[in-house]
Amino acid sequence: MIKIDFKREWKHLYQPSSKDFEIVDVPSMNFTMIDGQGDPNTAQEYQEALETLYAVAYKLKFMSKRELGRDYVVPPLEGLWWAEDMDVFTTAEDRNAWQWTMMIMQPDWVTEELFEQACSQVGETKDPAAISKIRLECYHEGLAVQIMHIGPYSEEGPTIHKLHHEFLPENGYREAGKHHEIYLSDPRNVAPEKLKTVLRQPVRKTG
Repeated sequence: MIKIDFKREWKHLYQPSSKDFEIVDVPSMNFTMIDGQGDPNTAQEYQEALETLYAVAYKLKFMSKRELGRDYVVPPLEGLWWAEDMDVFTTAEDRNAWQWTMMIMQPDWVTEELFEQACSQVGETKDPAAISKIRLECYHEGLAVQIMHIGPYSEEGPTIHKLHHEFLPENGYREAGKHHEIYLSDPRNVAPEKLKTVLRQPVRKTG
């Protein structure tokens, strides 16, 4: 049985340059999602969201392999981030004001029925706190600008600022969606200075 690794299948989406901003066209994808608010380092709501997302993601993987004969590597954690005042991401950094949707991409053969079965089983065996908040949803990002950030999450600010205040206006783009991050490294096992994170911003042409 072939095990699909979507990071390799869609290398242009998961392995951008760390030196230059790149334009990509992101297709529609299905994600398991949980919404919340607060500092990801301290908010209990955030930890509960991740626990639930991973529990359901691995249950879906095992069900897909066992029932459908289709195996794959569980895709990386992703997050959509926003706030009423977007400057909190680059200057003020009031993390308690951060709002987020944490999510994990799912193969297109994972149906709503399979998702509901997985949630039911996870709820019965593990009963994670956010199981009632998780959903399966199609997300179409479309045209976007992205770059690979290597280093601690706390040092993303200058790159995000450069993207919004230099690259976009200089190249005739404007924001058209929420700030998006894809976490390719496990911070429990990787040194902060080596963490790899895709920073992505949906855009549209101005004028």
